[in-house]
Amino acid sequence: MVAAFKERVRQINPVYVKFHTLQTLQLNLGNRCNLSCSHCHVGASPRGEKIMGREVMETVAALLSRRPGITLDITGGCPELNPHFRHLVETTAGFSPRRMVRSNLTVITEPGMGWLPEFYREQGLVIVASLPCYQEENVDRQRGEGAFGRSIAALQRLNAMGYGEKLELNLVYNPGGDFVAGAQRDLEAAYKKELLERYGIRFNNLYTITNAPIGRFREYLEAQGAYDRYLNLLATRFNPDAAGNIMCRTLVSVDWKGFLYNCDFNQAIGLPITGDDGSILKVDDLESAARTGTDLFLAQHCYCCTAGEGSSCTGALAV
Repeated sequence: MVAAFKERVRQINPVYVKFHTLQTLQLNLGNRCNLSCSHCHVGASPRGEKIMGREVMETVAALLSRRPGITLDITGGCPELNPHFRHLVETTAGFSPRRMVRSNLTVITEPGMGWLPEFYREQGLVIVASLPCYQEENVDRQRGEGAFGRSIAALQRLNAMGYGEKLELNLVYNPGGDFVAGAQRDLEAAYKKELLERYGIRFNNLYTITNAPIGRFREYLEAQGAYDRYLNLLATRFNPDAAGNIMCRTLVSVDWKGFLYNCDFNQAIGLPITGDDGSILKVDDLESAARTGTDLFLAQHCYCCTAGEGSSCTGALAV
């Protein structure tokens, strides 16, 4: 029996199960994507129908204009496929010191999407690009045939725009199965060597993110009869040094309807931030949701964020 994650963290320091201060506002623009990756925790696909509208985006922009210094983290699905993606980026220009877009890279190669690299550059966006391996067979197995070649072509295009040198380009690694990632520093060195030597590609940082046992990955684990074993592995690899740095202490996630969550994983399983009366909080309630000392909503899948070196939307926590 795996111990309750929240209690295990509380025993280290009761402060660690409470919100600290808002540093990042993460917007999930919906579950539409040009890929259907086997590990996707939000179940994104070309058939995705959850699409954030302009009203939520404009509420967020107004909020950021009043709260300088907050990082804007734009994710999905494939955020670029939201029909209002350009509007969001242009509307929030100048309101955030750091705006990140989480891209699957292949979207750049889709018909009619070739404008994206120039747009990223014009808007000064940081690109956080998913590339689960530097070997073609592993990427195609996880993301679909041809995904690796398209990703390489997209990275070369971004390099030509100045990304990876003058502009920030970060890659994301996630394990291709039910295991915990190796040392982030070592993987980054391997990625940089292999991608530069084989394809002439440069990037800034590699982030290792542990697969959460939810969504399609949980379905895979259960089909293999490996869910309990994987959860036990995460719990066994629990790193106390990572517990105080879990991303939900400084991040709030916004779903396509404007409801608030402590992270994108909680959003995927329907575990929202609620008020004292039990109501689900929305963007307009951000001040209350991001108040220092507010209890975090935690569950067993959160073990993925403290296993090994720890994991968050910006990679390992305890390197």
